[in-house]
Amino acid sequence: MGDNNVNLPPGFRFYPTDEELVVHFLQRKAALLPCHPDVIPDLDLYPYDPWELDGRAMAEGNKWYFFSRKTPNRITENGYWKPLGVDEPVFTGANKKVGMKKYYVFYVGEAPGGTKTNWVMQEYRLSDGGSSSSSSSSRSSKRRSSPKVDYSKWVLCRVFERRNDDDGDDGETQLSCLDEVFLSMEDLEEISLPN
Repeated sequence: MGDNNVNLPPGFRFYPTDEELVVHFLQRKAALLPCHPDVIPDLDLYPYDPWELDGRAMAEGNKWYFFSRKTPNRITENGYWKPLGVDEPVFTGANKKVGMKKYYVFYVGEAPGGTKTNWVMQEYRLSDGGSSSSSSSSRSSKRRSSPKVDYSKWVLCRVFERRNDDDGDDGETQLSCLDEVFLSMEDLEEISLPN
């Protein structure tokens, strides 16, 4: 995928669930199968600061999506990605674990004394247990003489900048267009309503 401007036809939006990112994109990428539509580019994340992703990664709204090689080095020129909490499992609708999601926050400066920013990355990786590349099936892979797919090499990243008023939850409250119009008016008494 080369040009970021031809990702989706007009009117289409890219709002995948965690399951869709893992099953329909990351599993296919790791297995060297084509993704249709091919909208998520390969990008080496770590030379870039998060504000440099525009034009390099698949953008939808204020979120950027890309595939990257998994690496322990999450340092950029101006900062680093610090992991948060524990890994969260990603399940299918049939309650099958297919992957893991890890949160990172971008800090400007050198570790460990950097300054926290509002940039967040969700890094998705495939689950070892539910894939054909698990260690329990490595013996059968050798017998079939098919190459073993190394699922640990690829991750799919979703990067976004949180708003200052966000408390870290996904249930952001958004104002309707009408609410925004009323809040932008300096004096509501000037509005005359019909009787």
